[in-house]
Amino acid sequence: MHLAYPAVLAALLFCTGLYGVLARRNAILVLMSVELMLNAVNLNLVAFDVWLRDALHSGQALTLFTIAIAAAEIGIGLAIVLAVYRNRGSSDVDRLRDTAETDEAETVPDGDSDDPTGTGDGTEDQATAPAGKAKKAEATA
Repeated sequence: MHLAYPAVLAALLFCTGLYGVLARRNAILVLMSVELMLNAVNLNLVAFDVWLRDALHSGQALTLFTIAIAAAEIGIGLAIVLAVYRNRGSSDVDRLRDTAETDEAETVPDGDSDDPTGTGDGTEDQATAPAGKAKKAEATA
C-alpha cells in the first residue's frame, strides 16, 4: 500500500475540517469540523503505523486514545452548546463574545431607590463598590 493515498485523503479531510472551523458560525458545525480534523489525524496515525510495520502498533493504540478523547470532547462540547442555546436562544459563535457577566447583580438594590446597597443612607458596600466602578469605567472607555 502506498502511503500517498491515505496521506492525501487525510490532508483533504483536515483542510475541510479547518475550513469548517474558520468559516462556520454555528457551534454544532464547528464541533463537527473539529471531529473531522481529529479523524484526519487518526487516519494518518494508522497509515503511518501500517507503513512503518510497527510491531507494537503504537499508532493504532494512540488512535484509540484520540478517539476516547474526541468522544469526551464532543460530549462536553454539546453540553456547553445546549446550555448556551437555552440561555441565549442561539448557538451562533459570533454572538458568544458577550458571555461575560456584568456587575448588575452586585450593585442593583432590592428596593426602588438608586442606592446600590439598598440601605438608604447613600453608602455602598465596600466589597462591590471598587469592582463595580472599575467595570463601569472600562465599559465607558
